[in-house]
Amino acid sequence: MLPRGLADPRPAVVTGTVAWFVAAGTLLVSGGPAEWIWACLAGGLLGIIGLGMIHWQRRAVQRGSRGAQRGLLW
Repeated sequence: MLPRGLADPRPAVVTGTVAWFVAAGTLLVSGGPAEWIWACLAGGLLGIIGLGMIHWQRRAVQRGSRGAQRGLLW
């Protein structure tokens, strides 16, 4: 079993989400291609959706929902 710090996906998802938005800002300032800017914004948005899903799944575990994944709370 992984240590608690390595099993929690939130730090990696937050880091990736922030990186996408930083890349979008950098491309916006430097005049990068519009397609790349939109791709970075889409990556950041997917990261936010992923964080919402993680939060939703943890709440389901706390509620004791039958459909919740096991092993999400320590």
